[in-house]
Amino acid sequence: MSAYRTKIGDKTGPLELTTPPGTSSYTMHVEEKEGQEILVCTVGKTVLHYDSRCLDDLALMLKKHGDWMMLGSKDEKQETEEGTVEHWGRSTSNPIGGWYGLKKNFRGRFAMYIPPLMEHLGLAEVEHNPKNNRMRYRDK
Repeated sequence: MSAYRTKIGDKTGPLELTTPPGTSSYTMHVEEKEGQEILVCTVGKTVLHYDSRCLDDLALMLKKHGDWMMLGSKDEKQETEEGTVEHWGRSTSNPIGGWYGLKKNFRGRFAMYIPPLMEHLGLAEVEHNPKNNRMRYRDK
């Protein structure tokens, strides 16, 4: 993750991003919490935390998948559709064995906020339609 740190920013200079449909702006920065590097996503007054390992893990999964994958963004308490990025981001079969979202009741929306960051970092391509967006691995 530290390789991405300078491209993402810190609390004093966060990265400004837009959701895939382009309907909301948010910021992302890197912080250390309890000895672990995390991604801090701020949407208005809502603050979400994601395990920073998700960037490399998701890139590897997309590379193995080899094609476009639906984002399928959902809130934490909503059921996800298998085969979507959101489902993978909370699945017991992902590399960390569960949620990449770290704040209880705010662990969802992984597929809304992480894909634009990955696109900014050059790790993925993301569609920007009003609905039903997808992403895929991007070879550098």
